[in-house]
Amino acid sequence: MKTLFFALLSAMFLFCQCDNAPSGQIPSPGEEQTQTEDTLRLATYNVGVFSKSGTNTTNMVAAMAKELGVSALSMNELDSCNTRHNVFQIKLFAEAMGGWDYTFAQALSYKGGGYGIGIVSDPSLKLQKRMRLKLDRGDGSEQRALAVCEFRDFVFCSTHLDHTSKNAQKAQATTITDWVRKTYGSTDKPVILCGDFNALPNSETIAYMKQEWTILSPLDFTYPAKSPTKCIDYIMVYRNASSRVELHAAKVPTEFKSGDVKIASDHLPVYVDVTIKAPSTSKD
Repeated sequence: MKTLFFALLSAMFLFCQCDNAPSGQIPSPGEEQTQTEDTLRLATYNVGVFSKSGTNTTNMVAAMAKELGVSALSMNELDSCNTRHNVFQIKLFAEAMGGWDYTFAQALSYKGGGYGIGIVSDPSLKLQKRMRLKLDRGDGSEQRALAVCEFRDFVFCSTHLDHTSKNAQKAQATTITDWVRKTYGSTDKPVILCGDFNALPNSETIAYMKQEWTILSPLDFTYPAKSPTKCIDYIMVYRNASSRVELHAAKVPTEFKSGDVKIASDHLPVYVDVTIKAPSTSKD
């Protein structure tokens, strides 16, 4: 309870003032294309601070996101004005997407700046509220976080769970679920959670999540990008309003015309195509 209370009090949107910016095949239209005017393509991508290959892949990843036609993107492993990358990475990425909304959740202080996760989204989604929750480190490797964007029709969350301690990982998943239950459990607004869970489909963490969440993404391998052998990146919806989310397609894309997923990051992106249905109305 103490952790959850602290998380609720800590909910906020964190900006960085550093602006020192450095200058599976995607379906073709009419060929397995599932998107319509009412369909949203939601994605998650651990971008590896845009430098796992030794080069700056910010513009490449932005081009790939545009090629995918995503409406909102959960992003893991972002630097914020530190000595490793003296820029606000998510802000630069949002600019590369054409001036999208962005939300950054700092997990920890790092090398004179910050490190964390975030969400970028098309302004047409009508962003209403940004929130940030800190997740306890426990006996894990480092403190983690949850980024939350509430839009007009749904809530979109991003997280990155611990990779060394299964106990810390499950505790972080529990804190997220408890917060979502308390904040949105009695509402009819769908809550979609994305990110790098560092947990296999048969893990205790994912088994726990399945008690209150429905996994929308495929269980295809997402890591490592060059020769994937593990599924650790997921997109899921909370049970409170899962019936309002209609799933049309889910994929781990491995080929792009605009970039090379083998060097863009050490993870593969994941997307789902969904329609958010209108809430049901009942008459007395």
